[in-house]
Amino acid sequence: MDTQKYVIKQISIFSENRPGRLAAIAHALGEEKVNILAFSIAEANGFGVVRALVDHPQKAHDKLQSLGFNIAFTDVIAVKMQDKPGGLFEVAKILGDAGINIEYSYAYSGKDGAVLILRVDQVDDAITKIEKSGATLMERSVFHG
Repeated sequence: MDTQKYVIKQISIFSENRPGRLAAIAHALGEEKVNILAFSIAEANGFGVVRALVDHPQKAHDKLQSLGFNIAFTDVIAVKMQDKPGGLFEVAKILGDAGINIEYSYAYSGKDGAVLILRVDQVDDAITKIEKSGATLMERSVFHG
């Protein structure tokens, strides 16, 4: 089974947590014609971490790094969830029952349904378990142009 087609490159941007930083990131990506498909922001000790799925991760990485941002790639997976009560439980239970830890996640919901973005400690095992359960993984090509 080719699990790599489900591995999505997320960019993580580390920045001081101060006014204007998100605007600077968004402006830089806009200048490069990089589309932000999903993102989350977390804060710890005065620093922020912006995690984003973008259509051109390498282009985003290079532009933001050239502006002095500290950038890293992280492998994540995306699972289509039922957009109803219990949808998250179904995915979390599959992984929990398999002993796979969810390190963090974020989600979005739109006209095509709900999608859960997951950073897990065992990517290949998570992909295999989710596929075997009948849940739908989204391929990298959906996100990266």
